[in-house]
Amino acid sequence: MPVPQLPFDLDLLRSFVTIVEAGGVTRAAERLGRTQSTVSLQMKRLEDGLGRRLFQRDGKSFEMTAEGEQLLTYARRLLSLAGEASAALMEPEVGGAVRLGTPEDFATTHLPDILFRFARAHPQVALEVRCDFTANLLDGFAQGDFDLILCKREPQGPGDGLRVWREPLVWAASPRLLLSPEQPVPLVLAPSPDLYRRRALEALERSGIPWRIAYTSPSLAGIQAAVSAGLGITILSRDMLAAGFQVVDASLGLPDLTDMEIALHRRPGAPSKAVDLLASHIVRSLEQSPAARLGGH
Repeated sequence: MPVPQLPFDLDLLRSFVTIVEAGGVTRAAERLGRTQSTVSLQMKRLEDGLGRRLFQRDGKSFEMTAEGEQLLTYARRLLSLAGEASAALMEPEVGGAVRLGTPEDFATTHLPDILFRFARAHPQVALEVRCDFTANLLDGFAQGDFDLILCKREPQGPGDGLRVWREPLVWAASPRLLLSPEQPVPLVLAPSPDLYRRRALEALERSGIPWRIAYTSPSLAGIQAAVSAGLGITILSRDMLAAGFQVVDASLGLPDLTDMEIALHRRPGAPSKAVDLLASHIVRSLEQSPAARLGGH
């Protein structure tokens, strides 16, 4: 009996994922550099091949069906694996070293699997990764200490670097925290020049909420330990909430926090294939992440 041909054309899957991430066919077509009709036709081919509806189309509403949500997980995995295989087979001899700087929390949460896949595809490339505050990373980058850096910044329009991630920020605390209405809000923060520290203090000052620094640690593990012990409240990316942590924005009347961006900067100067490959790999991996908030600059 002949084996039925699967409709998993990578180009169709890439368009499908882009539609989901862009929020519709029109924006996806712009991102892909294709016409809206071409992308719509691709989705019809994919749906016909699967025999399943992937999107509910109701006027301006454009939402995935249950089958679409199920396919999305597999599509991202297939595209990631295809990119990894392509890199391994088409660029097997690339070597050299790449010096990457990154904030510790982003490195802890999002980079381990990304760097593992890159190292497996390019075993001859040596990765030198250093974690530090964004201000220190930018200083080191300006002095030529890094080939690539991922750094936090306030949301902005087109500018230096490529925006690769958006981090929704929340006020987080442990159930162990005991607050007195008469006392200033106890804060657990990293030292200056940490951007989260600055964001927390500026937001509280604008809202007229008294505060005090209860605990300072330069490491994410130290901050999480202090918050877990009930010593105070901190700012974290929503993706970084540890087990048992609670979002306490509304319950304590704390001010809303706008998202933070992560931007990728590449060192100008002589081209390096290894640097180019790692930069492309990071962008592609974050774009295909289930929680991706990618926006090109």
